[in-house]
Amino acid sequence: MIAKKIDRHRLILKYPASWYGNMWREALPSGNGCIGAAVYGGISEETILINHEDLWHLGNKDALPDVSYTLPKARKLMDDGQYKDAGWLLTNALKEKGYNTRLAAILPLADLRVIMPCKNAFKQYRRVLDMETGEVNVMWKEGENQYKRSLFVSRTDDLIAYEISCDEGLIDCEIFLTNHKSDNASSSQSYKDIEENVQVEVKGNYICYASKNDDNTDFGAVLRVITIGGVCTALDGGIRIKESEKVLVMLKVFVKSERNTECNKLKKELSNINKNYDELLKEHVIIHSKLFNSVSLELGTNVDQEISNEELLLEAYEGETPTTLTEKMWDYGRYLFISASHEGGNPVGMYGLWGGDYNLMWCHNMANENIQMIYWHTMVGGLSELSLPVFNYYDSLIDDFRENAKKLFGCRGICIPAGSTPGIGLPNQIVPVIMNWTSAAGWLARQYYEYYQYTQDVDFLRNRVLPFMREIVLFYEDFVVMDTDGFYKYYPSVSPENTPGNYYPTEGGPIAHPMPTTINSTMDIAIMKDVLTNLIKGSKIAKVCGDETHKWIEMLTHIPDYKINEDGAISEWIHPDFKDNYNHRHLSHIYPLFPGTEINKQEDPELFKAFDIAVKKRLIGAQTGWSFTHMASVYARLGRGDNALECLEILSRSCLLNNFYTLHNDWRNMGTSLSMNRAPVQMDANMGWVNAVQEMLLYSSQTLVSFLPARPKKWNKGKITDFRFCTGKVSFNWDVDSGLFTAKVKADRDTDILINLPEEFGRYEWYGDKAEISRVNNFENKLKVIIKAGGNLFIKTI
Repeated sequence: MIAKKIDRHRLILKYPASWYGNMWREALPSGNGCIGAAVYGGISEETILINHEDLWHLGNKDALPDVSYTLPKARKLMDDGQYKDAGWLLTNALKEKGYNTRLAAILPLADLRVIMPCKNAFKQYRRVLDMETGEVNVMWKEGENQYKRSLFVSRTDDLIAYEISCDEGLIDCEIFLTNHKSDNASSSQSYKDIEENVQVEVKGNYICYASKNDDNTDFGAVLRVITIGGVCTALDGGIRIKESEKVLVMLKVFVKSERNTECNKLKKELSNINKNYDELLKEHVIIHSKLFNSVSLELGTNVDQEISNEELLLEAYEGETPTTLTEKMWDYGRYLFISASHEGGNPVGMYGLWGGDYNLMWCHNMANENIQMIYWHTMVGGLSELSLPVFNYYDSLIDDFRENAKKLFGCRGICIPAGSTPGIGLPNQIVPVIMNWTSAAGWLARQYYEYYQYTQDVDFLRNRVLPFMREIVLFYEDFVVMDTDGFYKYYPSVSPENTPGNYYPTEGGPIAHPMPTTINSTMDIAIMKDVLTNLIKGSKIAKVCGDETHKWIEMLTHIPDYKINEDGAISEWIHPDFKDNYNHRHLSHIYPLFPGTEINKQEDPELFKAFDIAVKKRLIGAQTGWSFTHMASVYARLGRGDNALECLEILSRSCLLNNFYTLHNDWRNMGTSLSMNRAPVQMDANMGWVNAVQEMLLYSSQTLVSFLPARPKKWNKGKITDFRFCTGKVSFNWDVDSGLFTAKVKADRDTDILINLPEEFGRYEWYGDKAEISRVNNFENKLKVIIKAGGNLFIKTI
C-alpha cells in the first residue's frame, strides 16, 4: 500500500466518491490543458468523465439591436432620484425587442466506464492524486491480491492513458464508452438529444464512440485496449477482458468534426503508439512537473504518517485548519489551473476541464470577479505564460465588445459583458445588475498590464496592452459626464452585485439584486483611474500615444475622491444618495487596495484605515467560497495575516468537498456562507486560495518587494523557492523560533527596487554580485537595491 509517510504533493482519500446522483463532483481530476478526465465511482464500477475545452453547446448569438437611446432617459430618471426605474430601462428595451443571446454551456464528451467483479470484500481502499505527475491511482486489496487502476492525461501524446494491474492475480473487466449520464432534470432534453445521436462501434480491441452536437458537428472518442495475456471479446458498446495480467487503455478524442473520418484517423494514431503506460507517463511528467514545480512552498510541516483528505477536513472542522491542508490546497489550486491550461487554449473556467452535466450553473467565463481570481496567482507563481489564453480569448471577441459599446450606450471603444463563452461576447444575462455594469474591460486591463510588468515584454505592451486600454478609455471619454463641480459622474454605475443599504427591502423574502443601479460606485471610479494611470505609464514606456497622453492626464484630474462613511469605512458608493450595505459577498470597492495597488499604509494612512474598517464590517453569513479567498487576499494587503488565514479556515469548514473542489456556498447551511438550495462547484476559490497564500508571504509591485508582509503567527517556519517579482525571482526561508531569515534575490532583468524585510528578525547583513545595496533612511529592514541582469543579492540575519 501507500508508504506511511506524508507526501505533500498527493491527495489521499480513504472513501469513494459518494455524492448521491452527482458523483463527478467528488472525482479526482487529471488534464493536459485541452482534455480533462475525472475519475469517480467505486471498485466494481468506475467512471472516467471526459471533457474537451472546445466542446460547448446550447449557445445562441442574436443580433444586438441599437438601444442606446435608453441612456439619456435613464440618466434623466437618475437625476430625478428614480433609480430603480432607471435601472430597468436598458434591460426592458432589449427584452421588448426580443433579444435572445444565450451563453453556451459545457458539453461532457463521454464516459469511460469500467466494470470489475468483486470476488472478495475490499480492504485498504485508497484513491490518490499525485499533483506532481498528474496521475490518479485507485488501490485496494481483495483477499491477498493488490489491485491498482491508474490514469493520467498526456501532454506529450494528447491522450488519456489508463492501466489496470494486479500484483499476483489475473484481471477480469468490461470496458465501455458511453454518453455521460445526467442526474439533473433541467438537463433532460440536452441529454436526450445527445443520447439519440450516439453511435458506438466495437472492432477487435478498439471502441469508436461518437455523437452529434447542436451545431451539427460530431464529437467522440476512440479507445484501444492492450492486454498482457487474457482474452478480449466484443460486447454491445464495449469489450470484455478475461484473465489478463495487465490492461492498458489509450483513448483519443475529437470535436467539431466528422465521425467516420476522425475514427479512422485516431485508430491509426493509436495503433502506431508502441509505448507502455510507464513510458507514456515518464514523457508527460517532464512537461507537467516543470509547470507544477515552477515555484515551491513549504510551511514547516513535518508529518511522518499518511494523512487523508477526510482526516484533514475533520481536523479543520474542529476550528483550526492544519497547515498541511493549507499547503495541499495551495498545491491543488496550482494543479487544477495547470491541468486545465495550455498556451493556445481557452481560459480556465469555474469547472476547469471537469464539468459533469449538460447545463451547469455558472459554467461561463464571468468577469465581475471570477475569471480575474482564477488568474491572480499566475505572475508571482511563475505561470505567466499560461495567462495568454485570457488575453487571446478577450481579444478574439473585440468586435462584439465594440458593438456593445455602440448599441447599448452610443459610445466608441469597447464594453465587455460580465459573462461570455467562446464566440459569444454580446450581452446575455439581461438583468440590471449585469447590464448596467461597464467595468469588466477595465478590470481585465489590470491583468493585461501586470503581464507586461512581470515579463517586461514591450512588444506585448505596445501591440496588445495599450490598444486594449485605449479602447476602454475611448468608452470612458464618451460615457462619463462632468458635474457642476468639475468631477465625473459615472452612471449608470454598479458595485457588483450589491444594492445600497437604503434601497434594500426591509420586508418580504430575499431578493437577489433589488436595486443595484447607482451613480459613482467606488469600484467603477477606481477602475477608470487605474486604467488611465497604467495607460499613461505604459505609453511613456512604449514611446507611443504622445499626443493623447495630455488628454488622459487631464481626465485623471476630474476623477472624484473616494469617500469615507460615518462608520469610518471606505464607502461602496461615492455619491451621497447611497448608503453602505455590509451584508454582501463582493468586495468590489476595495479594488484600490486589492487587486489594485493604488492605496498603501505608508502613503495613504487615513484611506488605508478606512479600507481596513470596510473589510471587517462585511458579514460572514453573506460570504461564499470565492469571497473568503478574496477577503483573505485583502487582509494580506492590510498586513493582517491571522485574519487572512482565518478566511481560509472558514472556507475549509464550509465550502470544501472531500476531493478539495471549492464550492460557491455551504450546502449544509452551517451559517458560514450565503444560503442557497444548491452548491455549485466553483474552482475560482481553489485558485483564489493560491493567491491569498502568496499574498501573505510576498508583496510585489514594479517598485517594491516585501517579504512576509502578512505572516500568520502559526506559520513560524517555512521555505519559498522562486516566487516571481517584476524583474526576477526570490527564494527565502525563515524560522521564528531560531530568529533566522535568509533570502536570495535573482535579477533576470535589470532591477531597481525597494525591499522590505521582516522587522521581527532584527538586523540583517547582505552581499551580492552585480548589485548595489543601501539602507533606506538607516532602517535595518528597508533596502534600496539595484541589480544588473544576471546578478544576485543574498540576505541573512545577523
